[in-house]
Amino acid sequence: MSCWQTVQDYGLRSLGIGERLLPKADFTLCQQFTLIGSGMLWNIYFGVLALGLGFFMATALALGKASPSPLIRKPSDWFIFLFRGSPLFIQFFLAYEAFVLLPRNGIDIPLGIVTLTAETRWLTKAWAGALIVLFLNTSAYAGEIFYGALQSVPKGELEAADAYGMTGWSKFRRITWPTMLRLAWPAYTNEAIFLFHATALVFFSGFPAWRQQGDALYYASYFADKTFNPFIPYPIFAGYFVLLTLSVIVVFGAINRRLNRHLATERRSRLRLRPQIIR
Repeated sequence: MSCWQTVQDYGLRSLGIGERLLPKADFTLCQQFTLIGSGMLWNIYFGVLALGLGFFMATALALGKASPSPLIRKPSDWFIFLFRGSPLFIQFFLAYEAFVLLPRNGIDIPLGIVTLTAETRWLTKAWAGALIVLFLNTSAYAGEIFYGALQSVPKGELEAADAYGMTGWSKFRRITWPTMLRLAWPAYTNEAIFLFHATALVFFSGFPAWRQQGDALYYASYFADKTFNPFIPYPIFAGYFVLLTLSVIVVFGAINRRLNRHLATERRSRLRLRPQIIR
C-alpha cells in the first residue's frame, strides 16, 4: 500500500470517514503520521471551540469580578477560584462522574400542556463533556487575565471618553474593551497555547472515544502499545503539537499587531511564549 493510499484510507478516520479497522501489524511510518494527524482534528476541535466560547465567557467573568455589586462579583470570584484552584484532570473526572449520574432516559421538563425530555447521554461523550470542561477551565483562567487587564486600563483614556460624552455601552465598546484586549493579549496567547496542550488530557479522562475515533494521543498510544516502541509515535505526536503551537503564535501574533496598530513600534507589546509546566 502506497503512502498516498494510506492517507486516503486513514486521513479522516478519527471523524468516522475511511477504513473502520486499525492496522494490526507491519506498521509503517506513513500510517503513524497519518493516524496521529487524523486524531489531531479532535484536539483542534476541542481547542478552537473551547477558546472561542471561553473568550466571551471570560469577558463576562472579568466584568463580573470588577462589578461593585457583590451579587455579581462574588459568583465570578468563586467560579474563577474554583476552576483555577483545582487540577484540570480532576475537573474531567468529576464532570464525567456527574454526567453519568444523570438519568439515561433524559430529564423531563414539564411545560404544562406538554412535557419535553432533555437528552443527557450525549454529555458523557468526549466531544461534548470534555469540551464543556475545557470551556469552563479556560474561561476561568482567561477571565482572571482579562480582569487584570481591565484594572490596568489607563484612567486618562476613561476620563477622555467621559470628556467626549461617552457613557455605558459606547464607552465600553470603543475604549475599555479594546484597551483591555490590547493589554491582555500577550498573556491570553499563552493561555491559548496551554489550552491546546491541555486537550491531550482528554485521552486520560473518563470520557470515552466513540467507535475508536479518538484524538492524537489515542492513536499514538495505540502504536506505542502494539510496537513496544514509544520513541516513534510520541515524538510524532509532539511534533504535531509543535506545529499547532506555531500556528497559534502566528494567528495570535497577527491579532496582536492589529490591536496595537495605532501605537508606535517601540510601545507595542510583544508576544512572549511562557510555557506552563504544571497547572
